[in-house]
Amino acid sequence: MDRDLALSLVRVTEIAAIASARYMGRGDKIGADQAAVDGMRAAFELVNTRGRVVIGEGELDEAPMLYIGEEIGRGMNVEADIAVDPLDGTTLVAKGLPNAMAVIAMAPKGCLLKAPDTYMKKIAVGPKAKGKIDIDASVEENLYSVAKALNKDISDLTVTIQDRERHRDLIEEVRRIGARIKLFGEGDVASAIATAFDDTGVDIMINVGGAPEGVIAAAALKCLGGDFQGRLLPLSQEEMKRLRELGWTDERISQNISIDELARGDDIFFAATGISDGDLLKGVVYFGDKRVKTHSVVMRSKTGTIRFIEAYHRLDKNDILKELLRKHR
Repeated sequence: MDRDLALSLVRVTEIAAIASARYMGRGDKIGADQAAVDGMRAAFELVNTRGRVVIGEGELDEAPMLYIGEEIGRGMNVEADIAVDPLDGTTLVAKGLPNAMAVIAMAPKGCLLKAPDTYMKKIAVGPKAKGKIDIDASVEENLYSVAKALNKDISDLTVTIQDRERHRDLIEEVRRIGARIKLFGEGDVASAIATAFDDTGVDIMINVGGAPEGVIAAAALKCLGGDFQGRLLPLSQEEMKRLRELGWTDERISQNISIDELARGDDIFFAATGISDGDLLKGVVYFGDKRVKTHSVVMRSKTGTIRFIEAYHRLDKNDILKELLRKHR
């Protein structure tokens, strides 16, 4: 794929983030998500390639979607798989909390796993611990393996886990082992990516969250040289039935899914723009005189390039933003 695609994708996440950020702290997570969806869809009309959405917003969010199977972009042919989460952290924006982002992953056609809308058990690490995790191993074995790879005492290792009732036993186990814990409320894509950057202080993510977000996180970590493993974890008979209808056998559902199965090949793009301030990216800042500042990251697995982009936008000179902000006041 064209290397200039990276900057085109970050423009898409910038517009989605700016539109969604208008809803910061206003208690309207559906409105915030719709603004991000509207922004992302409109901005894709400027991207000079065409792809099909293979990961859209999950039904678990009961939110407006860029639907799976939708063709977006202005190229002639469908050439790419696209995974989108226009707003990773709807509740975070609604409550004015940190770590909300707009994210996109793109890869050649057939390279992103078409993950069903169910839960996934996940484990993620950065480059220094690549190859040192095993989702089939115990929590203790994984933590000691990662600590050794990072040359850290177990008491210095930081594990990030979503603050949910389903993780109560996991949290108690990590405490028993003696590692540090950093809980997060929403946004497990951001939390997985954080393991790849020393400045975040996060070493490993262990979590049960949405499978579609797992594919996006795996694509990002593929670009960063990190590692990710997952296993589908349907929590009801209805979800199990849906998986079987999609062709997943009971044996396949129980198997480990590696980062190379989730995001295949060596030409994957990932872009994200912060909506609210987070560990990795600063959020959208509105100035006077119709000026806005965004902070983004864009990366490509083929070259290993990682770019952090701070951009200033004029709302009165961008036709897409003018229309979006008129609609989402």
